[in-house]
Amino acid sequence: MSQKSRFERAIEFIDQQGILLVFPVKNQKDADSLWARFHPRTPLRWEWTDDGDDKVFQMWHLMKELSDCEQVVYSKWYQGRATYFSRELFQALYFLTMQNSELFESPPDAYEDLMEVLTESSPLSTKELKKHTDLRGKDCAAIYNRGMKWAFTRFLIVGYGEEEDGSFPSLKVAKTDLIYEDLVSSSEKLNPQKALEIVNKYMPQGSAFRKFLFRNLKI
Repeated sequence: MSQKSRFERAIEFIDQQGILLVFPVKNQKDADSLWARFHPRTPLRWEWTDDGDDKVFQMWHLMKELSDCEQVVYSKWYQGRATYFSRELFQALYFLTMQNSELFESPPDAYEDLMEVLTESSPLSTKELKKHTDLRGKDCAAIYNRGMKWAFTRFLIVGYGEEEDGSFPSLKVAKTDLIYEDLVSSSEKLNPQKALEIVNKYMPQGSAFRKFLFRNLKI
């Protein structure tokens, strides 16, 4: 039997756990990550030196490779960090979030403009999205970030690939219901009890991910 590729192993890890960060938060273990799954005995160090190993680079490349494969869902969700969801868990979270109309009251100023642009064209890079919403420059950064965080937290947008926007690759963002139309459609077949069972399975009460979920969405 041939050895599984890093890509295949990553998909397997995400499907098994339901949710994984790409990189750990200060090497803490309470919010599991792909890094910890691939390198359980190696603390993350952001070192980009000629004599260092290439683990960080490999993980960064894997993150990009996974982001638009559609076998898992990429988001800037937990504390605004790169987060991967299994399709099963994301579908349940999307369903439960859409059921609560209170979560969509009083959106931040930039939200409607961001959604309008992404409805017309998804995915878009950060540079393109800021351009089309006229939110370029440092003065608009906070407004843009609030709108994006609000949408990511509610599963309304997802990450989908990268684009070279200069010296550093830029995450491309898309509206969830446009990129994952099949997933959104199948979520409508869920009921609250089943969706909550799925969430409880992968994000049990007391876990770091569940605490973040409850703090933001009361699930």
